[in-house]
Amino acid sequence: MIEGLNLHKSFGDLHVLKGVNINVEAGEIVAVVGPSGAGKTTLLQLLGTLDKPNEGSIRIGGRSVGDLKDKDQAAFRNKHIGFVFQFHQLLPEFTALENVMIPALIAGETRRDAEKRAKEVLDYLRLSDRLQHKPAQLSGGENQRVAVARALVNRPDVVLADEPSGSLDTQHKEELHQLFFDLRQAMQQTFIVVTHDTQLAGLCDRVLTMKDGLMV
Repeated sequence: MIEGLNLHKSFGDLHVLKGVNINVEAGEIVAVVGPSGAGKTTLLQLLGTLDKPNEGSIRIGGRSVGDLKDKDQAAFRNKHIGFVFQFHQLLPEFTALENVMIPALIAGETRRDAEKRAKEVLDYLRLSDRLQHKPAQLSGGENQRVAVARALVNRPDVVLADEPSGSLDTQHKEELHQLFFDLRQAMQQTFIVVTHDTQLAGLCDRVLTMKDGLMV
């Protein structure tokens, strides 16, 4: 479903990725682990089309994303890839509902349809009583669930999560971990999760380990 072949990425003289291969099937939850500086986040950025490799190819849903022009790549990313970050990256001036609606509006949905879909996802994530709350009025766990809802609103092929539970306490961390598996069961959602959390990695279908810019 998502495939990266011979991925290289350099920043100046720093060779961060040195020929990484990765293949994730639809419905899989795959953890990518390794020490800081191994290239995990850089790999996630390439797979998410936020950056381009110096060498290698990426296919998502059978489509080569490296061949797309910047505007087409942005549109593809919006519709087919969801992102969850360590710090939820919600817009503080908008409510939970508005934050979740934004990707759908960018994709061209009418406001009515975007609101309907956002409410459905937030309700599934047990946030229907927080629709009009802004991020400062929500707990850390609630904010991260809003971020997950935002990642899901366009029904992406894959959700890429970068240390998604890194800023959460133990209770909210466990709830978020369980949420990923609930979503896989309910929606056949695919996840690639970069994490230092051994508990989360141990729950995943597969664990891929990176070191010094390579899969080991």
